[in-house]
Amino acid sequence: MLNNRYVSRAFSTLHKYLNDNVVKGKVLAKETTMRVGGPAEIFAVADSLDQLIIVLTTAKEWGLPLFVIGKGSNLLVSDNGFPGIVLRLGRDFMRKRVEAGKIQAGAAVSLPSLVQTAAKHSLVGLSFAVGIPGNLGGALRMNAGAHGKSIGDTVGNVVTYTRACELTVLKRDQIDFGYRNSSLSRDDIIVEATLVLVPGDPEVIKHEMEDYFSKRKNNQPLQLPNSGSIFKNPKAGSAGKLIEETGCKGMRIGGAEVSTKHANFIINCGYATASDVYHLMKAVQQRVFEARGILLVPEVELLGEFDKVLLTPTNDR
Repeated sequence: MLNNRYVSRAFSTLHKYLNDNVVKGKVLAKETTMRVGGPAEIFAVADSLDQLIIVLTTAKEWGLPLFVIGKGSNLLVSDNGFPGIVLRLGRDFMRKRVEAGKIQAGAAVSLPSLVQTAAKHSLVGLSFAVGIPGNLGGALRMNAGAHGKSIGDTVGNVVTYTRACELTVLKRDQIDFGYRNSSLSRDDIIVEATLVLVPGDPEVIKHEMEDYFSKRKNNQPLQLPNSGSIFKNPKAGSAGKLIEETGCKGMRIGGAEVSTKHANFIINCGYATASDVYHLMKAVQQRVFEARGILLVPEVELLGEFDKVLLTPTNDR
């Protein structure tokens, strides 16, 4: 449990410099695409590098945990919330610039915005991300992707700040991108990246975007709150197919339900809690493991405390 005096002092410092961009006890359900989750001790928005440095130094000074949130997709926040500072990057991190086939963008730029920018300049390489909720920073850390492509394929460099406020510029060959993961340190704050694209036919790009978005719309439950894909695809095949074949489609706990449209999505029927979602994940994971001997690994990130532990793989079968 956090020392309330430390939280109060940290809040006072942040309020001095961030003004209304910092609040106590903000409910995180409104900040996630699943629409569940309890409060953050402190919720702050940093609109500039100077403000980011203030947040980092304040968290370090008072020993408060720090978590950076983007659009809140691929994230499940505990009903108890987060005992620390939840930080969102704002204004200065939402800028982007196009030059010579490259897009230099802040970590808070949304993926749909990047896709549209690339299309506007007839640049190939980002169409796969059309409709993917989330910001560039989170997409880079988890190497977001679809249709056999991923954001890591386009990276020229990534700029980060360490918790000690040291600026680091990582070139592509210094970063390992894998399936829904990267070597980018979770302790560092991604602030910017340069994406390297190639010129293409604008009509081809347009049709590709339309095709990808149509597939997403037709195959995923976009009309209901969800966190995106719940489990990573195992080497043995599709997580959604395994979940469906083991009879989990439509399975429900409380207000959380395995989507009948796409089995690798859990939807919030309007009254779900984070506990409902979590226990449904565990039930699905257990059933697939018992039926097929394959342990599904969560793609969604867990933030805060949960009362039970999901099964942990010793290897990815």
